[in-house]
Amino acid sequence: MTTPPFALPTPAEIDVVSAQLGRRARGVVGIAARCVCGNPTVVATSPRLDDGSPFPTFYYLTHPAATAAMSTLEATQVMPELAALLEADETVADAYRAAHEAYLADRAQFGEVPEIDGISAGGMPTRVKCLHALAGHALAAGPGVNPIGDAALERSSWSPERCQCEDPGAATR
Repeated sequence: MTTPPFALPTPAEIDVVSAQLGRRARGVVGIAARCVCGNPTVVATSPRLDDGSPFPTFYYLTHPAATAAMSTLEATQVMPELAALLEADETVADAYRAAHEAYLADRAQFGEVPEIDGISAGGMPTRVKCLHALAGHALAAGPGVNPIGDAALERSSWSPERCQCEDPGAATR
């Protein structure tokens, strides 16, 4: 087992994530990616929530501008284009399968949940189902790990390189 690349979230970070989501954040075990200003962008979530519910989406995109950009891509039919790329390019398909395995390994560090065994997120390893989940994984894992998540980020109007937070100082208060 490897050590996750993030520390436990602080109460202030949970407050920021809760504000981003418009509800209390649940099951957050770490901040997996951040905006350039320091605010959370992606959280890592326990595979089993406090109420006992299984939760397969380990990397959860929380940044409002990033989630809006992924929603726009989904609404403009980018998912079928990325699915076609996945079907047409064996190199992309192999990398996507490897991303699925890496996702499962990351989540397994926080417990095994039989109900979601082998299930990652976003349609991996064979479909493109949710760009939010795939972009969240790409941001958490870094470029080159999830080719479909990387492609979605490249096509989006949002960039992790510039702050689009409504309150950029919230993470540091």
